[in-house]
Amino acid sequence: MIPIAGSAYTYTYATLGELIAWIIGWDLILEYAFSNMSVSVGFAAHVVDLLDWMGFHFHPKWLSPAYLPLGLQDLQGHDIYKAGWHFGFNIPAFLIVIILTVILVRGIRESAKTNNIMVLVKIAAILIFVFAGISFIHPGNYHPFSPNGWPGVLAGGSIIFFTYIGFDSVSTASEECRQPQRDVPIGIIATLVVCTILYIGVALVLTGMVPWSSVAGDAAPVVNALKRLSTDTHSTKLHIVRLIVLIGALVGMISSILVFQLGQARVWFAMSRDRLLPDIFSKVHPRYRTPAFATWVAGILVAIPAGLFDVGTLAELSNIGTLFAFVLVSIGVVVLRRRQPERYRGFRVPGGPVVPILSVLFCILLMTGLPIRTWERFFIWLVIGLFVYFFYSRKRSEFAQS
Repeated sequence: MIPIAGSAYTYTYATLGELIAWIIGWDLILEYAFSNMSVSVGFAAHVVDLLDWMGFHFHPKWLSPAYLPLGLQDLQGHDIYKAGWHFGFNIPAFLIVIILTVILVRGIRESAKTNNIMVLVKIAAILIFVFAGISFIHPGNYHPFSPNGWPGVLAGGSIIFFTYIGFDSVSTASEECRQPQRDVPIGIIATLVVCTILYIGVALVLTGMVPWSSVAGDAAPVVNALKRLSTDTHSTKLHIVRLIVLIGALVGMISSILVFQLGQARVWFAMSRDRLLPDIFSKVHPRYRTPAFATWVAGILVAIPAGLFDVGTLAELSNIGTLFAFVLVSIGVVVLRRRQPERYRGFRVPGGPVVPILSVLFCILLMTGLPIRTWERFFIWLVIGLFVYFFYSRKRSEFAQS
């Protein structure tokens, strides 16, 4: 309906006004940045596993984050690093963000073609894991089926929710779609259905193969579970599957980082075009026709923290930002339906206001499952954003000029 770069920021700007749009845009910066940091750390953990599979062993201080709240253990449970800070830097996590930033600066068409290939590889690896792992399921691992009860389900849903940013990021590139009012809804709904089926399949097989507690806090749970089983059973089949899953996981995370970085730069581009951020963020590269400055800044701001922090700390902040964004978008659907009922809609949300209202309630419910320290950091980020808005952005925005 609003095929303009910017995703939830653009929707709220059109429905709820500039201040709410600024809040959601500032929130999206947090959401995309921290989700990509999380995925980058997961990518690095899989690189370490791939090197291990090939028989190469490097010093962990250049392959693990500087901050490890749970420490770092080997497969036998022995401490490599104690919990807290240590001297080191996650070089693979840093490098992958910088390399993909260069690709994004060069152009959307090249990025899209590359991403399509990576998605096919990723799906193939997931299916191979699911079908190969079924024969290694131990029914006893499913008892109790929900070991932490509904509070555990709620907390788990809150923690993994940042994976849904992928569906939101589809809409950030709607300005570059040929038929956005048809293509964007099809893209989001189709991928949502496929991904839900794949998520459930992987979760069932993984928790059936190994005890759930053995993968808690692991940045590479599937490949490490395969490593444990192949070592215990001496299974050549699992050893080969582990390599396939490793390659698929690496390729899949590269595609995720690519899409999230694209989305983040497009949000900054849209906010700058509305004069809420400095004009340089909406400058287009004279040759590649991409927002090069915004893309580079987004890349650097993601790459450095990805080298310093662990996956759990980063994912929690991304989750609360994602859920908050979904709340405001859902409210925007109801507001726009009341304010402009006659406006042409290529796609109408079914169920009238019921679906958006349920979306708001469930998002708030998931937010309550996040730790209190995550809420504190989130509110600090929002307060900083409001200061920037009232002392800078508000004075130079389009509304101020008019």
